[in-house]
Amino acid sequence: MRWLGRSRSRLLMMLSVVGPGFITASVDNDAGGIFTYSLAGAQFGYSLLWVMIPITVALIVVQEMSARMGTVTGKGLSDLIREEFGFRITFFLMIALVVTNFGNVVAEFAGVASSLELFGISRYLVVPLAAAFVWTLVVRGTYDSIEKVFLAASAFYVCYIVAGLLAHPDWRAATYATVTRPAGEGIRTYGYVYLMVALVGTTIAPWMQFYLQASVVEKGVTMRQYRMSRLDVIMGCVFCVIVGWFIIVACAATLFTSGRHSIESAADAAQALRPLAGDYAYLLFAAGLFNASLFAASILPISTAYAVCEGLGFESGLDKKFHEAPVFYWLFTLLIVAGAAVLLIPGLPLVYLLVLSQVVNGVLLPFVLIFMLLLTNDRELMGRYTNSRRFNVIAWTTVGVMIGLTLVMLGQRL
Repeated sequence: MRWLGRSRSRLLMMLSVVGPGFITASVDNDAGGIFTYSLAGAQFGYSLLWVMIPITVALIVVQEMSARMGTVTGKGLSDLIREEFGFRITFFLMIALVVTNFGNVVAEFAGVASSLELFGISRYLVVPLAAAFVWTLVVRGTYDSIEKVFLAASAFYVCYIVAGLLAHPDWRAATYATVTRPAGEGIRTYGYVYLMVALVGTTIAPWMQFYLQASVVEKGVTMRQYRMSRLDVIMGCVFCVIVGWFIIVACAATLFTSGRHSIESAADAAQALRPLAGDYAYLLFAAGLFNASLFAASILPISTAYAVCEGLGFESGLDKKFHEAPVFYWLFTLLIVAGAAVLLIPGLPLVYLLVLSQVVNGVLLPFVLIFMLLLTNDRELMGRYTNSRRFNVIAWTTVGVMIGLTLVMLGQRL
């Protein structure tokens, strides 16, 4: 019976720390991400699936670094950047993060609007109601209650796995494309490189590192609990990439195969799936889009408010009342209101905005990773919990590859 007692203790410890890693990775499959994965499948079939393996490895390493820093130091990422590198650098980084994340927030409300417009419900009704729901959930809730809602929303991403199965893909071709880079496409093609940058940017978005570290700190994870917290991070990362893989596969098996390479939004992908994969796949894809968009519309403004308030020295936290952390909640409110308002502008080029926001994520990512690497290798800060050589190699390689891809992309465009 002793083994039963140990197992029960481990399960209780796991349940006490699960949340930040799984939620952060899951919400990464937001409206912009779903559209990017859908576009990759529609335009290039299975040929971009190989990118998902290195992305998985890099995502796990980067997320683990964030969680470990939060556990060891008890401080958020932007707080550490301000303390170690100064206010000026932090200020400019926060401006870049706010601009980037605002584009992402707009993309989330675009996902909310387009997912329900499939069923004839106007965005002029849906977007204000969604904004009000998100604001009420965060401002009136506590960290624990909000986390439970977010965990429930994370489970809903199974919809995309089921939709992928219903699309009846060529499993042999999809598996082969995942483990080998197809010779037919090359880095010399602008569209291919553009989507590679977007895929990395949507899967390893800069905001994730700020949100995860702040969540670990607010949850109060200690080094004694860290093994379980690390497992939470790894499970979240693997689940995130599996969902993305199935979205690419579903669109490759249907849209690419039928010759429909151009889609206007993630909702357009759902609509296009209907005659090709059936009503169930269509409904699951549309329901998943609504859930993902509403989920991310809550998390992204929180992440931005965390980062800015920590970086500039203001009070922050979901367990604080509005009057205890006014800058945190006012910034959150401003992002929600402005992001929703932009969506109500007629004729807004949403397609351009959705993919561009993910590409900008990819361009900004190396700068955030450089700060993270310098911090996680600081022995005074991290003690014996500095990065291993393997982690440094993977993280620095990710930085180099993203800078290289960005330069190639810009060179091809100019």
